[in-house]
Amino acid sequence: MSKHDDIISHILSLEVGTKISVRSVANDLGVSEGTAYRAIKDSENMGIVTTMPRIGTVRIEKVEKKSIEALTYGEVINIIDGTLLGGKDGIHKTLNKFVIGAMTIDAMVRYITPGCLVIVGNREEAQRLALMNNSGVLITGGFGCSDEIKGLANERCLPIISSSYDTFTIASMINKAISESLIKKDIVLVEDIMEGNPYYLKADDTVERWKELMESTQHERYPVVDNDMKIVGIITLKENKSNTKLDDVIGKIMIKDPITVTPNTTVAYTAHIMGWEGIELCPVVKGKKLIGVITRQDVIKALQYIVKQPQAGETIEDLILKNLDFKYDNGRMHFYGKIVPEMLDPIGTASWSSLNMMLSAVGIISLRQKNNINISVDSIATYFMRPVQIDSVIDIYTDILDMGRNFSKIEVNMYDKNKESIAKTIMSVKVFRK
Repeated sequence: MSKHDDIISHILSLEVGTKISVRSVANDLGVSEGTAYRAIKDSENMGIVTTMPRIGTVRIEKVEKKSIEALTYGEVINIIDGTLLGGKDGIHKTLNKFVIGAMTIDAMVRYITPGCLVIVGNREEAQRLALMNNSGVLITGGFGCSDEIKGLANERCLPIISSSYDTFTIASMINKAISESLIKKDIVLVEDIMEGNPYYLKADDTVERWKELMESTQHERYPVVDNDMKIVGIITLKENKSNTKLDDVIGKIMIKDPITVTPNTTVAYTAHIMGWEGIELCPVVKGKKLIGVITRQDVIKALQYIVKQPQAGETIEDLILKNLDFKYDNGRMHFYGKIVPEMLDPIGTASWSSLNMMLSAVGIISLRQKNNINISVDSIATYFMRPVQIDSVIDIYTDILDMGRNFSKIEVNMYDKNKESIAKTIMSVKVFRK
C-alpha cells in the first residue's frame, strides 16, 4: 500500500469530529507535508473530511449520495459564513429541516423536532428550547449567546452558530443550497452503477484460464491487469480466433490501452464514449488501478432511470422549457410559448446560447417521444435569422429527417407570431440500444 493510501486509511480510522491538520498527519505517519496535503484533499473529495472557516479540517461521516438533500451543520456554517459559538462536536450531524423561531415559546414546541435547525435572534429562552429538543441553533443579526447556552450546546453536541445576515437572507441561502444539492443528486456518476468486484484476468494467464472463467461466469468480456492490479488491456470474444491455442498468453492477444473511466465520470459522458467507440464494457480505474467495470446495459438502465426521475431542482434548461407547451400537429411536434427573462442577453434580446439550448432540447424531446430511445447529441448546426425580444410569442416545429439504428437526424424550426423564421437547427444524435 502506498503512503497516500496509508494516510487515507488513517483518516478513515479516526473518530467523526476529530480535527485534522497537514502537520499532525505528516508527523504521525512520518510522511512529507506535501504528501499529507494531497491525501487530505483527496479525502475531502471523497467526502470523509471537510474544511470549515475558523475550525479547520474535520473528519466527518461520509454523506451518501442518496441523502444529499440533507445538509450538515458544518455545511450551513460555510453557506452563511457563520461563526461556531459552541457544540463543535456536532458539526458533522445532518439537519433535515429548518424552523424560523418567529413565534412564542409555547407555539415553537410544536414545530421543533430532533435534527432540525432553529433560526432565531437573541432570544435565550428559544435557544435553550431548541437545544433541549435536540436541535441546532442559528442566531441571526450577529448576536452571541450566554455561557450557559454555550455549555448546553457543548454538553448535547449540538452546534450553536452565529451569522451577521438577517433571517430572510439566511433562509434564502439555505434554500438555494438545498436546491443545488438536489440538482447534483440527479447527476448519476459511474461510481453509482459500476460493478465493484469485477471478474478479471492477468496478462500472464492463458487462453485456457480465460475459457474456464467464461464457462463459470457466463461473461464474454474481461479487463486484463498486471500484478499491481493496473489495467493493461481488455479481452473479448473477438480475440478468440480459430488459430488461438489454449496455452497462448492473454497478454499477447488482448486489446492493449483500453478506454477507461474514473468513478467520478458522469454516466452521460460514459454513454457518449461507449456509443461512439462501440464499447460493450469499460474498466473503471483509480490511479490506473482496476476498481470496477461498467457495461453498456448498466449505462442504458441508468439513462432510463434518469429520465423517469422527477426533477427535484430546477436547472437553467428547466426554467426555459417549463414555459413551453406542446401538441402534435400533422404528425410532428409543435412547441409554443414565450421568451422569458432568463433567456435575455445584456442588450435585452434572447441570447443565441439560450435559443440554441431550447432548440436542441425540444429536438431531443421529440426523438424520445418517438420511441423512448436513449440518445446523445453528436453534432448540431444552428442558424439565426433575426433577434427576438422578451415576451415574444414563438412556435417551434420539429421534423425527424432520419431514424436509423445508430444515428438519427432532426430539423427544428422556430418562428415568431407572424410565422417569420427566427432560427433553424439541424441535429444529429447517437442512439444507444441494448
